[in-house]
Amino acid sequence: MFALQFTEYGGPEVIRLGEAPEPHAGPGQIRIVVRAASVNPIDWKLRSGMLAQGKPLEGTAYSGFDAAGVVDEVGEGVTDVAVGDDVFGLGKNTHAEYAVLNSWAHKPASVDWAVAAAAGVVAEAAERVLRLLGVKEGSTIFIDGGSGGVGATATQIAKARGATVIASASEANQDYLREIGAIPVVYGQGMVERIRAIEVDKIDAVLDAVGKTPIEDLISLTPEPSQVVSIANSAAPAAGARLAGSGPDSQPVKALTEAAELLEQSKLVIKFQTFPFDRAAEAHQISQDGHARGKLVLIP
Repeated sequence: MFALQFTEYGGPEVIRLGEAPEPHAGPGQIRIVVRAASVNPIDWKLRSGMLAQGKPLEGTAYSGFDAAGVVDEVGEGVTDVAVGDDVFGLGKNTHAEYAVLNSWAHKPASVDWAVAAAAGVVAEAAERVLRLLGVKEGSTIFIDGGSGGVGATATQIAKARGATVIASASEANQDYLREIGAIPVVYGQGMVERIRAIEVDKIDAVLDAVGKTPIEDLISLTPEPSQVVSIANSAAPAAGARLAGSGPDSQPVKALTEAAELLEQSKLVIKFQTFPFDRAAEAHQISQDGHARGKLVLIP
């Protein structure tokens, strides 16, 4: 089968499309024929060696953590899907012709393959953070970085739950924030003052989706430091905020099921750009530059 791969750490130019061993579904897993797969920041962070702690790469590495496709193998113990079903979900090495998924939901017929592929990682992250922050009907949340993949998804899920959302983005993305139901604010110098000028009773929680604003500034908006959760600033815990990793806090099936329902109801709309697999390096570069609006999706 074909798969995106790299044999050394480096820039986007180290990625190539080549032959790879076919994976197969183990117990509790399914295999899909990939129709679309998304690029997430974790992909370029792994490719660049940022997470390697200075160790060289041994052997061949593959990329991708979410995808959408048609089930063609069902592992032992799996009863909720059958060969031929359309699904989307989370796995490993999903930038390939075939991918094994560990968590999934049925893809609604009305949802485009690219949209479904784009939903996996961001829906899991958004649902996890909103749950950790206790966001519900009547809550007010500030999302720093509301136009990116996780930020835009969290904005829409929070709105669907009945929360008020204030979100930051560049001047160019203010209208996009309005489209998805947020009260927009321009990020950068003076942002905290601009947020405080918005007429809301109080801000109950903050999601730091980009890691660019000083964590102390975000903490100043909330009742207590623990009501700030970051997915991008490793220094957050030192200031009393929380850093949301996956691990035991993750409930992927819950997140994917909720995303499927909201996608079908058009309460979750994911903007995306598509690239053929042989232009994956371009998608990596856009993601690494931090200028993507919505999601970047690879199409075989």
